[in-house]
Amino acid sequence: MRRTIILHPYVTEKTMNAMSGTPNQDLRDGNRLEFVVRKDARKPDIKKAFEERFEAKVDKINIKLMKDGKHAIIKLKEGYSAEEIGMRIGIF
Repeated sequence: MRRTIILHPYVTEKTMNAMSGTPNQDLRDGNRLEFVVRKDARKPDIKKAFEERFEAKVDKINIKLMKDGKHAIIKLKEGYSAEEIGMRIGIF
């Protein structure tokens, strides 16, 4: 049995803006999604799980530890849309 690495999306106004990049943001800040992940998950594990689950390529992953768990901020490669994935998983 394989354990789930990506637990659920983390949605706030800031993360919603990071999906598309708002006009007052730098363009390199867009096309990102944020997820709560398993505490013991490593970046390569998160990348593999995300790419398999959402069929999109990951450019970069940043990790931050929060009170509610470990968060992965996933920036997608050019040609993949964080907004489209957000719609598929019901964020919008």
